[in-house]
Amino acid sequence: MRKIGLGLLMLGGCVLAGRLTMNLAPTMAEEEHAFTPDGISFGPAPAFVEPGAQLAVLEGNPMAASGDYTVRLKMPAGYKIAPHWHPKRENVTVISGTFKVGMGDKFEEKSMMIFPVGSFAFLDPDMHHYAQASTDVVVQIHGQAPVQFNYVNPSDDPGKKK
Repeated sequence: MRKIGLGLLMLGGCVLAGRLTMNLAPTMAEEEHAFTPDGISFGPAPAFVEPGAQLAVLEGNPMAASGDYTVRLKMPAGYKIAPHWHPKRENVTVISGTFKVGMGDKFEEKSMMIFPVGSFAFLDPDMHHYAQASTDVVVQIHGQAPVQFNYVNPSDDPGKKK
């Protein structure tokens, strides 16, 4: 009898936990812990990249002193990012479009690698690289804050051209 009562109690607990989980799912989405593509709001990208790109922060604060972050960067076809490097690792996934990335201190389109939708790359700290959107592109970038963008040629920094 005790075993049956304990079994029913455990079953009731599982049912209750399942109901609570179902009730919490909409709350999580409302708190912006989950996103669908049409629910992502893009705004202007930071001044350290050329005008024309748009940015959406999905998680964390890329400019905070520490912590995880995830952002999406939307770029029009032909958009370029000059050779630069970051002091922390950068992880990039191509969400849409075709993205090209090259390594080194000089922008050389002929030596760039092509990354179609679904591609992933990570760049270790201090790796000099550059990028271009072949088509309209959305990439997702995640890593550890703070984000620092160091241009190989300081005159390429759009934030310092003003």
